[in-house]
Amino acid sequence: MDAYHTLSFLAAGAVFIAFINSKIGKMQTTIAITAGAMLLSLALIIAGQAGWFKLSHVARETIASINFEDFLLKGILGFLLFAGGLGIQLNHLKDQKWEISFLALAATLFSTFAIGFSLHAIFALIGFNLDIIYCLLFGALISPTDPIAVLAIVKKLQAPTRISTQIEGESLFNDGFGLVIFVTLYSIAFGNDAPTLNSVSILFLQEAIGGIAYGFVLGLIFHKLISLTDDHSMELLLTLIVPSAGYALAELLGVSGPLSMVVSGIIIGNWTRKSGFTEESHRHLDHFWELIDEFLNGVLFLLIGMSMLLFEFHKEDWLMMVVAIPLVLIVRYISIKLSYACFKQFRYYNPMSVKILTWGGLRGGLALAMALSIPAGIMVIPEKNIDVKEVIIVMTYAVVMFSILVQGMTITPLIEKAKRLEPAATEESDSK
Repeated sequence: MDAYHTLSFLAAGAVFIAFINSKIGKMQTTIAITAGAMLLSLALIIAGQAGWFKLSHVARETIASINFEDFLLKGILGFLLFAGGLGIQLNHLKDQKWEISFLALAATLFSTFAIGFSLHAIFALIGFNLDIIYCLLFGALISPTDPIAVLAIVKKLQAPTRISTQIEGESLFNDGFGLVIFVTLYSIAFGNDAPTLNSVSILFLQEAIGGIAYGFVLGLIFHKLISLTDDHSMELLLTLIVPSAGYALAELLGVSGPLSMVVSGIIIGNWTRKSGFTEESHRHLDHFWELIDEFLNGVLFLLIGMSMLLFEFHKEDWLMMVVAIPLVLIVRYISIKLSYACFKQFRYYNPMSVKILTWGGLRGGLALAMALSIPAGIMVIPEKNIDVKEVIIVMTYAVVMFSILVQGMTITPLIEKAKRLEPAATEESDSK
């Protein structure tokens, strides 16, 4: 069975899980799909190890036929980020521009090195010989919050405006900076040429700044094109070109496709929405992109859940997973707490902000795709055939699944409490 047929059946499976959940489960859709896929994968693994049937081998080969990294990073990511950008309100983004910039840049950098050095120290204590560069590499791929997971779960809970804008904005914009850190550390770990300050600066300017500039120009071009037609269908078709051909061109130009999609989505979602669309398109824009977003998210989260079939778990891996989850959460809390210590010098915030941004800092398919890009064969525990790739993948998978299933399912009470405190917070802010 080829990749197209596999994806078609996976899409059908995701829709059926969502349908069943809507009737009996009432969980958030992406959580239900991920949980269902993970339980199915676990059942197949147990059945296969018990020798009951060989379906687990077939399922593993089927999932392996899809290049998860290419499917996400070169396929659906542009559509999902563009859809996310469409929903960002520019006035809210301007109000939180300094907070979002600080969280996306400084907090991500702090988290990368804090996780890396802490992980190296912990592993040394328990007798695992994992070089510091690989620990930092894990810190780089796990520190940026995943915009797909965040937008799919947190956004729909309708958190207070400032909290919602910060967590959405951070997740949408920290990819560019996180990518620079990851690529730099990746070249140190696996490349032949050591990066210099000049090469890192050029990479950041090309990827991050270049992606923002390209996205701005792309958004303006399609804002003009959409404004020039009164055909309802053509207006919506033009929006499809941005995350497809527009994203592909960003890759060819060597700039950040994710950042360009976010920026162009914000432009079309704000400027074009107000003046460029016909009345009919204006009514259907959100519904059109919500359907695309829901469908692609369903496939992606099903793949995340079933990625368990690709891993060979050793007992040492379980210990690494137990270490990774609390470490990432603790460092996330410290980075947010320190950030807010700076923010509170200038503005009052909802008392639940730190807790919500910590618990709502979800990780997802992007982190897993980066982990899968790490080359195999660099042994950590040779006698058990455990290499660097396996260590990083199992830790990443543990954090991703915990964030989606546990954090995603339990963040609602925090947001509800923040809503109750919001009127009081607003009054105190106004009095200041």
